Amino acid sequence: MTADEIKKVLGLEPHPREGGWFRRTYGAEEWIAAEALADGRYPGKRRTGTAIYYLLEPGTFSEMHRLGSDELFHFYAGDPVEMLQLLPSGGGRTVAIGNNLAAGQRPQVLVERGVWQGSRLVRGGQWALLGCTVSPGFEYEDYESGERASLSRQWPEFREMIATLTRR
Repeated sequence: MTADEIKKVLGLEPHPREGGWFRRTYGAEEWIAAEALADGRYPGKRRTGTAIYYLLEPGTFSEMHRLGSDELFHFYAGDPVEMLQLLPSGGGRTVAIGNNLAAGQRPQVLVERGVWQGSRLVRGGQWALLGCTVSPGFEYEDYESGERASLSRQWPEFREMIATLTRR
């Protein structure tokens, strides 16, 4: 299938903040009160979990961002994805999301809350279909976009990749 065919079959729309294409597929009916989360990272109640389809194609990328929730990415089909994770401790890593285990790719990748992350197709890739499960569930007010200059100052060894995964 082509990326356009996948978008049509799954009803994907442009992601309004991050880039790429998505559709929410699940929102738990169970909620967590903000007061139940002692660290105060949420301004209001949150679903216990949410899930989306997420598609990348050439010319799109998941911009550098972070959330107050853990995110679990799942690889479904297509070409591998390269993800940059910048850790609060000052370190960072590049992770390959895909199904070629022998090449070091992983079909499931965790991004812990508070970790800056951004993703793109590997060079030459045509499309990748991923899923993302978030717990506590995703709300747009929890999304923080990364700024190129600030991230590059804090993680200079990743400056080149940060530049390709930021819009400003």
